[in-house]
Amino acid sequence: MKYNENNIFAKILRKEIPCDLIYEDEFVLSFHDINPQKKIHALIIPKGKYVDLDDFSLNASSEEMVGLIKGINIVAKKLGISTEVGKGYRALTNINEDGGQEVPHLHFHLFGGEKVGKMVV
Repeated sequence: MKYNENNIFAKILRKEIPCDLIYEDEFVLSFHDINPQKKIHALIIPKGKYVDLDDFSLNASSEEMVGLIKGINIVAKKLGISTEVGKGYRALTNINEDGGQEVPHLHFHLFGGEKVGKMVV
């Protein structure tokens, strides 16, 4: 999978498409999923042009890596699902076609607010 400048997340980052913003800093942007699969379903995307977690781990700077992980935690806290303030959540990223990735921009799903269920069915 190649990075596509016209993917939906790239357009959201460029403010060409609106989103229901949760959090933004220099490294990440987070917003509510438009088709939630659980009571709480948020997306977190890095601001860099990374196709997936493999691409990110090979090419992102240390600052971007730390920024993404911290961003996930900040969003979980804001949503009341982190273990500090809530009962927990699932952070999920899909990688390439066999992993179920649909948008060629690294993104994490945060699911919470209720029991998430089995990992793979």
